[in-house]
Amino acid sequence: MKFITFCSKSGKETPGILLEDLKTVVDLSGKFGSVLEIVEGGETALEEASELQQSKKKTVFIADITLKAPIPVPAQIRDCMMFEKHLQQASNQFAKRYYGLLGKILVALGAVKIPKVWYQQPIYYKANRFSVIGHEEDVIWPCYSDLMDFECEIAVIIGKKGKDIPKDRALDHVFGYLIFNDMSARDAQFQEMKGRLGPSKGKDFDTGNILGPWLVTKDEIKDPYNLTMIARVNGEEWGRGNSSEMYHRFEDLIAHVSKSETLYPGECLGSGTVGNGCGLEHNRFLNPGDVVELEIDKLGVLRNKIVKL
Repeated sequence: MKFITFCSKSGKETPGILLEDLKTVVDLSGKFGSVLEIVEGGETALEEASELQQSKKKTVFIADITLKAPIPVPAQIRDCMMFEKHLQQASNQFAKRYYGLLGKILVALGAVKIPKVWYQQPIYYKANRFSVIGHEEDVIWPCYSDLMDFECEIAVIIGKKGKDIPKDRALDHVFGYLIFNDMSARDAQFQEMKGRLGPSKGKDFDTGNILGPWLVTKDEIKDPYNLTMIARVNGEEWGRGNSSEMYHRFEDLIAHVSKSETLYPGECLGSGTVGNGCGLEHNRFLNPGDVVELEIDKLGVLRNKIVKL
């Protein structure tokens, strides 16, 4: 199933299921107040939602509604760095930008190294769960930044509470998958992380976390590690990769995060950027008015315009 949250003309946020024609939506508001309620409800809620999907008693056309993030306020957002190519290429560009000729020499010599700890465990940070938007919503350029970037990621939504989760049972705790565009104010991020903490304002600004266009239940994604991931700006392809390139996988991340810590339904865990999946890796950045499209196999296309007020 493909779960969405939408607004009708009344403006009320409503849970729904997008049917296979990608045009018709089953309105779930008579039974559920939100997609998060379904996630928290487990198998019983999924069965009830499936029955409503099959009955098609109350439907609307997707052309007549406005999509929001499938879960507008996740229980938590944690974003990881699980793609080696992205981390290496981004580190190379950082060195060139901030160390000039010396940075270029270091890159040429292969001296810009990924820290050993990255290979030993997943590395993640906690993002602002209140700054989430969805498909076709505008990203508002933060006033303090001159270098705006996008990041093409896959995210999982946790569907089952757990603590000290074994790696071999980690995917049992996943409800589904969706696209995550982790917007980045690169100049702010680079500056603050010189202080050996962060990111903070490099990531935390209103409209900075984009989830959608829908939340696809895990039964529709037989292999989450064989999905093509494409990033476009104004229709031009800037980069592509594949989820098979993950060094750490979601099982590793879930097992690591849940050590002596409880994971709850509705938490969002991001994969980090796929290699070639952001502007920084190509030394290209966004301009006001640009339209960013992230496309991932089986998960759809997530599209947003960049607006500078």
